[in-house]
Amino acid sequence: MEPHSPFRFPVEERTRFQAATFPVPTVGPEDHQQIPLIFRDLRDDDKRGIIAAYYTSARFLDGNIGAVLEHLRKLGMDDNTVVVYTADHGYMLGQHGRFEKHCGYDPALRVPLSIRYGAHYAPRVVRDLTEHVDLTSTILDVLDAPPLAVQHGQSLRPYLERGTHSKQRDHIFSEYLENEEAYIRTHDYKFIYCTGRRARTEGYITDNPTPGRYVRLYDLRTDAGEFHDISQSQPRRVAEFKSLLLKRFRSTHPNAAAEPGSGSNDEVLDWYLRPPDA
Repeated sequence: MEPHSPFRFPVEERTRFQAATFPVPTVGPEDHQQIPLIFRDLRDDDKRGIIAAYYTSARFLDGNIGAVLEHLRKLGMDDNTVVVYTADHGYMLGQHGRFEKHCGYDPALRVPLSIRYGAHYAPRVVRDLTEHVDLTSTILDVLDAPPLAVQHGQSLRPYLERGTHSKQRDHIFSEYLENEEAYIRTHDYKFIYCTGRRARTEGYITDNPTPGRYVRLYDLRTDAGEFHDISQSQPRRVAEFKSLLLKRFRSTHPNAAAEPGSGSNDEVLDWYLRPPDA
């Protein structure tokens, strides 16, 4: 489960990082209303302690991954074993005043992805956009196994073999149904759509649990920290991103055939974002 709150690691690891050396991330002018109440009273020393605990946990995990890889080597299996390292989400370490992952900002959306297959592929770094749904196609392709009957992703094998891909993604899609939110990220923009009608039940309540429908748009070229929402001044781009969200839902959602026959794009998006337990 590491690195994950409450950050469990051996007591011997506790001095690996000094909390006082970590800076506390800046909170933006639009952040206060969306900072969960549970984090409002944290002092700077508390925040540094959480950040240091996260890095200690990550280092402990890294050492254990090294032990697994070394055992593969000792067994003579390191050249014929596909090793994939990834995570199910990123983590906010004080960015926007948050210390969790239940949002669409980049620190929560971005995940590590490393793939190793012994001597089959040369080491390289790829900076294109990928999605978790690409992993299934990739693993089956690398193993020369039959593809699944339904594939929402694409194989990343060309990246492993050549470092390039003929079908580069121009955006990624993600969602967090507990808050009825969906996200689109391109190289240049981040778009967030939320129904604003579902009171969160995972413990990260804000001042206004059900604010109503809202969108946010960030220009990552000039605002990498995602501090300044420009959605009000970019209605055409907002409409384009809403249409792109609908396209993704309609092409992948298991209940797309039951989509309501009428309603605005916003109303249809709200329907797709309603979680099954609702």
